[in-house]
Amino acid sequence: MSQTAALRLRQAIARTQDATRERIPIGRGPEQADDRLGTFATDGALGFDPFPFLQAIHDAGSRAVVIGQVAGIMHGSAELTGDLDLLWDGTPDEAQALRDALTLCGCTELPDLDSSQVGYRVTGAGGDLCTSALPWGAMDVTPCLTSAETTRDPAGFTIRYVALDDLIRMRRALGRPKDHRRADELARLRT
Repeated sequence: MSQTAALRLRQAIARTQDATRERIPIGRGPEQADDRLGTFATDGALGFDPFPFLQAIHDAGSRAVVIGQVAGIMHGSAELTGDLDLLWDGTPDEAQALRDALTLCGCTELPDLDSSQVGYRVTGAGGDLCTSALPWGAMDVTPCLTSAETTRDPAGFTIRYVALDDLIRMRRALGRPKDHRRADELARLRT
């Protein structure tokens, strides 16, 4: 199993930390992200380090799939981010695995995993936990769970992330300006 995607993410997190080292919190959360810079322009980028949570997801036996810009970075996108969004199947077993991972990473208020989309916050990361029941434009994202790719982090754990073509379709289905721009960037990576 290749480490390339995990290494790309590690490099992007290092760039994020360098770029935000002097930045002062402005009180803007991920839900206030703009359509140009996304969550990189929010306080979510300050201290952003998704690796402890990604390892906890692996250790808890979760099959959650990284989506959003973190997945884009893993495929080679140059745009940075400040949140980690995940897609999961909505089953009770997976909900328990996610609760275990969240608890391992310092989540003091466990989110309501009965919702199709819910925000979470752990030490070093925050974002959305989305089930395949969440309306995604005209796209059914359920197949994205089984077609996910995997990468091996140098620290010894596996990360599941959405396949490139699925991510491009997800971006286009969402249709926001930043999603179209990022989908175009990802499409160029295919050629």
